Amino acid sequence: MKNRICSVFTFIIFSFLLFSLSSFQGKQDSELKKQFDIVKYNDPDATSFLGVGLWAWPIPIDYDKDGDMDLLVSCPDKPFNGLYFFENKEGGDFPVFEEPVKLGPAIPQIQVSHTEDGVYVTIPGKELKDFEESLLQKPVDIFPSDELIKNMEKKPRFNQWKMVDFEGDGDLDVVVGIDDWNDYGWDNAFDDQGNWTNGPLHGYVYLLENKEGKYVNQGKILASKEAIDVYGAPSPNFADFDRDGDLDLICGEFLDKLTYFENIGSRSNPSYKKGVFLTNADGLVKMDLQMIIPVSIDWDQDGNTDLVVGDEDGRVALIRNSGKLKEGVPVFESPAYFRQKADNLKFGALATPVSVDWDQDGDEDLITGNSAGYIAFIENAGGGSEPVWKEPKLLKSNGKVLRIQAGENGSIQGPAEAKWGYTTLSVADWDGDGNQDIIFNSIWGKVQWIRNTGTTLEDPKTIEVAWGNQSIVYPNWNWWKPEGNELVTQWRTTPYAIDWNKDGIMDLVMLDHEGYLSFFEGSKNQSGTHVVMPGKRIFYGKSASVYTNRNIAQNAESGELRLNNAEAGGSGRRKISFVDYDSDGDLDLLVNSVNVSLFENISQTKDKVIFKDRGTVSDTILAGHTTSPTFVDWNKDGIWEILVGAEDGHFYHLER
Repeated sequence: MKNRICSVFTFIIFSFLLFSLSSFQGKQDSELKKQFDIVKYNDPDATSFLGVGLWAWPIPIDYDKDGDMDLLVSCPDKPFNGLYFFENKEGGDFPVFEEPVKLGPAIPQIQVSHTEDGVYVTIPGKELKDFEESLLQKPVDIFPSDELIKNMEKKPRFNQWKMVDFEGDGDLDVVVGIDDWNDYGWDNAFDDQGNWTNGPLHGYVYLLENKEGKYVNQGKILASKEAIDVYGAPSPNFADFDRDGDLDLICGEFLDKLTYFENIGSRSNPSYKKGVFLTNADGLVKMDLQMIIPVSIDWDQDGNTDLVVGDEDGRVALIRNSGKLKEGVPVFESPAYFRQKADNLKFGALATPVSVDWDQDGDEDLITGNSAGYIAFIENAGGGSEPVWKEPKLLKSNGKVLRIQAGENGSIQGPAEAKWGYTTLSVADWDGDGNQDIIFNSIWGKVQWIRNTGTTLEDPKTIEVAWGNQSIVYPNWNWWKPEGNELVTQWRTTPYAIDWNKDGIMDLVMLDHEGYLSFFEGSKNQSGTHVVMPGKRIFYGKSASVYTNRNIAQNAESGELRLNNAEAGGSGRRKISFVDYDSDGDLDLLVNSVNVSLFENISQTKDKVIFKDRGTVSDTILAGHTTSPTFVDWNKDGIWEILVGAEDGHFYHLER
């Protein structure tokens, strides 16, 4: 009888566990059917910077044939991939454009040429006939696009085809801008002094001359008897910029500057002077970010050829030609970024939000970093279940805009990434004074904090590690070493501030120097400074424990949770957050993936926390590279919702 009672009791417990597991799985399956929704400003009177997702390829054109200039912008990345129409209803030189209307999928490498013979739209090797009506439907072959790149070991990122009557003989030739990464390589090539030991990034311009209707490759175009060679992404634009009757050349680059090549020959026999960067009274004419795409056009119809320039973060700027010359070089104004009626909430690219009541008015605001290295406050001006957002406001420390950038040697992937900062952060009262501080990491891998005094933000400070008798550790591919006891880990990974052990002192949970999720316990040193102890690997994965930076499991074994097993440029890149997702009283782990993956906390003791990878929380694809999750409760129902900053700079919300 006793054995029978035990058997019945065992059966009941087993059934309960099966029911619990199936209920959790059913909940997961139900939520997998849900989609993330893009977050809107929800303010019909607001304006914002005109923008698409990651990377803007502008096509300035009178698309609706109403006599003013509209903007089409191709966005080739995820998840905002598409060709978008921004209508100019206001007219004028600098209108506020309408919200974007998606016309179709992105058109990679699209270029527009405004010539004396009309407007031509091209992609590598082809002209797109009747573009305004047909878009991609009527491609006509020009020349085999592979001919120019067949001998390159590394595939170019830029292959830009433009139409121009190069030598003024009455027919249209083709010029092609191509970048060359063969000398540059890509990753981990600094010496111990921070000098890049690989070669430079190249950007060449080729001429395909029209000879009786057939195009003949005449090779690289020269300036001062040497091949034109800018720093990648040439984006060639031929126009009479100095208004002397012949065609000059302005090229973009992979970074932020514009190079002017004056035609010192003639219209029929061009010859180009050595290139110089465009400058004005403020210094170099530079875009805010990099991977710029300039397009020449007389935008304001004043007789001077201007530039409309796309930026990597999806914005588009107008750089006006003043019509003045300085030492023979046209003087252009500094970039003015176009505006639109506010629609989708956005902050640059690779946005990394945290939800927090920053202004202490009782609702959830956002503090967020991005690829450009800024940190912004996005105020929730509504406070209801559907927040009304204000435009992102760049945070300042001691009166100066906060911006973290790689510079020449801060990115393991080399000097081509000089303008990026990749700020990723958490918000917590780090020093215990009652004010919310910002703890952040970046492209450098240095973990720092910004003290909030209640009225101002101070300059970033180092978070120190109390190493004691332990050796200082940091990624072994860093060419530089930590200064003193500063905390250095892998780049572009979230330092999550939380009082994990509930002792009243803020701790950090983040990837350590080898990619393991680790607990950095907070403490006070003898002088009362908040420090952290060396990281402890107390987090484990059940049935899988080693992952790539895109959350692809690399084993089927339990063990210490290594969220990234790659090195150098492939390291880091993990964005994390902790929340009681399943409402069972412990903290689960949210990590970046194609949207967000849930690691359920299935067992926890002081020294060992075991997570089980439950897969993505939705089937929406939000990432080509990475996302950044946080949690919100906008509808105030006590159930945590998920908010994601995507690489397109937009924010996506999953209501549960």
